[in-house]
Order: sequence, then C-alpha cells, then structure tokens
Amino acid sequence: MLVRSSGLRESMSRYLIRRIEESPTIVLRTNTEITALAGSDHLERVSWRNSQLGNVETHNIGRVFTMTGAVPNAHWLDGCVALDRQGFIKTGTDLSPEDLAAAQWPLARPPYLLETSLPGVFAVGDVRGGNIKRVASAVGEGSIAVAFVHQVLGE
Repeated sequence: MLVRSSGLRESMSRYLIRRIEESPTIVLRTNTEITALAGSDHLERVSWRNSQLGNVETHNIGRVFTMTGAVPNAHWLDGCVALDRQGFIKTGTDLSPEDLAAAQWPLARPPYLLETSLPGVFAVGDVRGGNIKRVASAVGEGSIAVAFVHQVLGE
C-alpha cells in the first residue's frame, strides 16, 4: 500500500489503520507515490518513488486501485463545471438556477441526477458533492451515470 503522506492517521479511522498494520499481506510504504505504469495491452509493471529517500522501485504488478482522499482535486475544473464551496463537483438537483445560468445551460430539461453543469458530462464518486465517500456508492453511481450517458446519446 503506497501512501503519499507520512502516514494514514490524518485521513483514516484508527480501526482501519490497525487492520492494515496487523495484516501480514500488506506492506505499507509511506512518503511514496506512483511514478510510472507500464505494459503493452494491459498493466504489467508499476514504478514508485519514495519522496524522502529518492529511491525508485519497479515491480511486476497487474492491478492498481487508487484512493485520492477526502479533499477534492477538482480545482482544475473550475470554470468548466460548477463546484461547491469545498471544491466538490455539483451535480443534478444540487445545481442552483444561478449555477445553470452561469454555465449557460442550453437544454430545456434540467440536469440529470449525476450530470454536471456541462450537458452530457457526469461526475461520480468522491469528487462529487453529496457523495457518501464509499466505494460501493461510487460504483453504484458509475452504473447510474452509464445509464444516463445512454439516455443523453439517444436525445
């Protein structure tokens, strides 16, 4: 498990930290971030660098799961889609009439449940305002968004 910060204490509950620390199958590497993903037609290798030591390691790994944390990294979308005060992406009924006017919403219909202020663009998971920050809900939101994408494509 790679953690960019010096530990898990700031972002994770104590019981989860304890389970990670007690697991014989998890090696926790702090101050470490992925620097490269490689493979031909699928992921085959992952490289990471320890920011304190500077050493880079490459391992044969075929899957990567990411958790980017509870602080949204959507500031780069500001001006493209509506964000709330905390920087989460606003979707569906959370978009105010002012948000839609600022975005020049061009459609007669209101935004769908997970649709942003940009028609046909959907947001799901932790980056979406109002999300409950659980993997299962993000997966569910993703499947709902796919259904909405099909609906938008059929319009």
